[in-house]
Amino acid sequence: QARLEESGGRLVQAGASLRLACAASGPTFRSYAMGWFRQASGREREFVAVINWSGTSTYYSDSAKGRFTISRDNAKNVLYLQMNSLKPEDTAVYYCAAHGSSTTDFVQSARLDYWGQGTQVTVSS
Repeated sequence: QARLEESGGRLVQAGASLRLACAASGPTFRSYAMGWFRQASGREREFVAVINWSGTSTYYSDSAKGRFTISRDNAKNVLYLQMNSLKPEDTAVYYCAAHGSSTTDFVQSARLDYWGQGTQVTVSS
């Protein structure tokens, strides 16, 4: 059964760094584009970053650009999100997702194929 499981979320202070991981099992996720979304309390889910199937192309939201880095290890079927210089406004549940093979497929799709359950990141001021 296809499954994405996020980990690494926790309470940190502003300015800290945190690395999230998303372990994939089931289908051949190494052939999928994978990405991160987040949802703050009372707000809609928003796109954070995406990486294509081979790891050669990435795309970030304006809020993530320059502070967050998405990467993947296809040998281990793990997706990462390195988050630096965290701000209180980064507080949210972070979800990983998989869809298509390219960043364009992922960003332009109205419905993604696979979602994880999320991991809570809380940044205190």
